[in-house]
Amino acid sequence: MVVPPPPDPEAEDRLVPLSALQHYLYCPRQSALIHVEGLWAEDAATAQGRLLHARPDGGRGETRPSVRIARGLALRSFALGVSGRADVVEFPADGGAPVPVEYKRGRPKAHRADEVQLCAQAVCLEEMFRRPVATGFLFYGETRRRMEVAMDGELRALTARTAAAARADILEARTPPPVFGPHCRRCSLQSLCRPERMERAPPVAEWLRRQIGAG
Repeated sequence: MVVPPPPDPEAEDRLVPLSALQHYLYCPRQSALIHVEGLWAEDAATAQGRLLHARPDGGRGETRPSVRIARGLALRSFALGVSGRADVVEFPADGGAPVPVEYKRGRPKAHRADEVQLCAQAVCLEEMFRRPVATGFLFYGETRRRMEVAMDGELRALTARTAAAARADILEARTPPPVFGPHCRRCSLQSLCRPERMERAPPVAEWLRRQIGAG
């Protein structure tokens, strides 16, 4: 379990969105375009994700015989320097540790961005409730199944590194240069980022030649 650092009067103002961790692992430039430059564009995939999150984010909590379910629970971690909301947090009736459940469109992915976002939620819950959180779940809209995620040391270390890197870009208002790759074609910000054009900017001399020729 993560032990929170001593209170810092400025710590609250330096918390960054928890969602930035998932954005950063997918693409550091995407994270900065969203959280530094305030850019956003919706496509079919983001619209599907928004609709999938509508119920867990805005729904009311409920109590069942074995579990109490909270939806849209506010989270924060001073150890990671993040804040946000959990789609769903399940609190076992027997007093066991809270269990975060994150909803995602599509299916499980090759990269670990979804797992890192879930792990960050677990760290937030540990700080808030002073209980170790050993596991969580990712619910994928395409498969309609939960995938259990163990909060092991490797995932926690990756989450801490990602949080530090994403926070550094956001707090320093730094936008990394583009790195064009297959992931760009699946990004709703491709038309705003233009990675295929900006990754290798033409030399100044070539640009001047074109301008003179155009005149």
